[in-house]
Amino acid sequence: QVQVAESGGGLVQAGGSLRLSCAASGRRFVIGTMGWYRQTPGNQRELVAEITGGSTINYADFVKGRFIISRDDAKNTVYLQMNSLKPEDTAVYYCNVRRLWPTGGEYWGQGTQVTVSS
Repeated sequence: QVQVAESGGGLVQAGGSLRLSCAASGRRFVIGTMGWYRQTPGNQRELVAEITGGSTINYADFVKGRFIISRDDAKNTVYLQMNSLKPEDTAVYYCNVRRLWPTGGEYWGQGTQVTVSS
């Protein structure tokens, strides 16, 4: 089992920045892709950004040039630096972690609220 814990959400004004962190913990494991998703009421969860174990990065078009995803494998942690935030970025942000070893698996954090005021 892998536990996933997010932190760093909050309230910020439009144009501001926030940094989300997500740490994976548990017994011995190897993590592959780590990513961030977001969800607003009545809508499906959507990909924001993901980074593979080989550091290949994929961004949703709506965050390109504004958000930066990175990871620290020594800490099993993924970060999302969010800049130039817009009111439409308001959502609950979820961390997603995919385990490669000892068996495959997908784990989600509990979510962290990001609210951008206009």
